[in-house]
Amino acid sequence: LRMLVKVTLARLLIREMADSQFVTLQEEGGDRMFPIAIGLPEAFAIERRLRKTPIPRPQTHDLLGNVIELLGGTLVQIVIHALEEGTFFAKLVIRQGDEMVEVDSRPSDAIALGVRSDVPIFVVDSVLEEASSEPTTDQQPPEHPGWMPDFDDAEDESEDGEDGFA
Repeated sequence: LRMLVKVTLARLLIREMADSQFVTLQEEGGDRMFPIAIGLPEAFAIERRLRKTPIPRPQTHDLLGNVIELLGGTLVQIVIHALEEGTFFAKLVIRQGDEMVEVDSRPSDAIALGVRSDVPIFVVDSVLEEASSEPTTDQQPPEHPGWMPDFDDAEDESEDGEDGFA
């Protein structure tokens, strides 16, 4: 049995000129955290849904949420269950009547779908351990040398020769 660790959305970094946007997930009640590179549309969807910004017509994540609901389902949790070659894999866990249904998803889509209604996010402990141990070079935007755990402060610091790695 794989142990699930609850995480929270600690940060959302959107830089429109960069190839990758980032969400940072942090272990609830713990110190482990890790970034996930996501696309700009997913980053905007997460931001819009966090702010509860009204939109005139449903976008993709709203559509999926509406379909789940109209088919009698409830999104109960998101599980990030694998990390393979720098890519995270997630599942939507949906309750439909007496059954639990798991649907494969990209973590960014799962988070965008679940964030509006505070759906809990879980990470398999071994994945959290691997992801939070040491950032890899493919997790950093190319024009931002030195991945920094605190994205908010990284923007304001001058270049001091440090690359952020031990």
